[in-house]
Amino acid sequence: MNITLLRRFVAVAEELHFPRAADTLGIPLASLYSSIEKLETEVGHPLFTRSRGETQLTKVGILFLEEAKQEIAAAPAPAEKSVANAGGKAKASKGKGRAPIVKGKPKPYKNRQGR
Repeated sequence: MNITLLRRFVAVAEELHFPRAADTLGIPLASLYSSIEKLETEVGHPLFTRSRGETQLTKVGILFLEEAKQEIAAAPAPAEKSVANAGGKAKASKGKGRAPIVKGKPKPYKNRQGR
């Protein structure tokens, strides 16, 4: 089983609230819902019962929570992401700075077209 799915399941099981768990994990709510659906498909049983703003673990969910915590504890720690050095190519100057436009006055950087 995917460790990421298990971590998301444990977060929801501890919070018993999908939006709070999504905030805790720092992921979109829709992504969390789809992850739980994938996990429920893999297990073959529903892990949560959802009704009128209440989320509860099913009996299978309670048993699976213990397994999930054990698998997460046994899994190696995730590798740290390397941070790219800041910097890059500087933008070239666009030339002279422009004066602010005053309403009713001609634009200072526009020349009138002669006839």
